Amino acid sequence: MEYSNISALLEKYWACETTEVEELQLREFYAAHEGTLPPDLQEAAPLFRYFHEEGEGSSMPELFTDVKAPWETATVIRPFWHGWTKYAAVLLVGIGMGYAVNQFLQKKDMAADRYAIRDTYNDPKLAYQETQKALQILSRNLNRGKTQMEKLSYFSEATEILETDRN
Repeated sequence: MEYSNISALLEKYWACETTEVEELQLREFYAAHEGTLPPDLQEAAPLFRYFHEEGEGSSMPELFTDVKAPWETATVIRPFWHGWTKYAAVLLVGIGMGYAVNQFLQKKDMAADRYAIRDTYNDPKLAYQETQKALQILSRNLNRGKTQMEKLSYFSEATEILETDRN
């Protein structure tokens, strides 16, 4: 076969337009030709020699349908507890959420009980004592504020004295 025909077949091959017969001609040409080739034909020589050595009759399976994938043939053996771990995890999350909600509600109830006003109308002595406690707490807090205000008044007097001295 002439080099020009082989060059044309190679161009068709690289464009994916050759038939099986033409590819067979290329394989046979490169397998039979042992001498030096023109530079444009040398680059494809190892490829087609490889195809020829691998066998003319062997072909790729059609879309690999005759060969099963490794994951289709292999059976995976898992311990029995692998299937239950996801359910156990969901259960633990649910228990944790329930516990957190319960703790929140208990703290909320304790806080509400601490500051809750109890009805003492039925027992006047107890009502009087509770009122006195509340008024004592109020007067203590007001007295604290009074001492702070006295300190503030000293400070404002001092700043007034300094300002009058500057003028």
